[in-house]
Amino acid sequence: MRRPSARPNRPSPSPPTQTAPTIRPFNAPAARRLRAALGMAPEHVAHGMRVSYGHPHVTPDHVMAWERGAAAPTDSELTALAGVLWCSPAELIGKPRSLREHRIARCLAPEDVARAVGHDVHAYLRMEETDSWRGTERQAAALADLLGLALPDLVTVTGRNARLGELLRSAATTRWQAYARPVAKLVPLDRRFLEHALRSLHEDYQGHMATTLSWGGGSGDAGDAGQEFLDRIVEHFWTKLREDPAPETG
Repeated sequence: MRRPSARPNRPSPSPPTQTAPTIRPFNAPAARRLRAALGMAPEHVAHGMRVSYGHPHVTPDHVMAWERGAAAPTDSELTALAGVLWCSPAELIGKPRSLREHRIARCLAPEDVARAVGHDVHAYLRMEETDSWRGTERQAAALADLLGLALPDLVTVTGRNARLGELLRSAATTRWQAYARPVAKLVPLDRRFLEHALRSLHEDYQGHMATTLSWGGGSGDAGDAGQEFLDRIVEHFWTKLREDPAPETG
């Protein structure tokens, strides 16, 4: 009787494709570096994810695709991969940007976050999926405390970045004093610090425009330089708050 082949003639699994939800941005070089530091091959990583973390579909092809940046692991795959590589999920996703990324970096389940901030878990998951935070100031404060969010990150994950950018561009190009109150509603900081930052942005923008023109650049050059400054206005704002000296009290 003919013995069955030890290697059945089956097609090898194709490399993985993107499956939702995925973590962005997945730090492929970090995954490769951590695996190499442990002396593991992709086969070892895949085996660990299958046996220890309940992901029977994961093959060495999946691991290599993640490390090449051709695909990204799902939430549960990322947690399992971190476990096999003896690291935290945060080390595999770079700097978190979205609400989901911050949650995964903290190794928290959606239910944990929803409970802590006082949201229904299904409502919370919809916020993650749509990148649209719906919550009170108290809930936002609880979210920041749970996820360890710095103020710029809190503004981003609660969807205030676009509005903040609009206000800052207006403050830089017109009368900055008129925008101190609206900005304060988005960024809960001492009013003196906010006014100092807004005034500095206004002066930087106006001085930048004047310098460009005085060096013989045409209005087009000044316009391009000014637009570049305005395109990065939110970044400039946080830099002002972080690096400029505190205003003196009168």
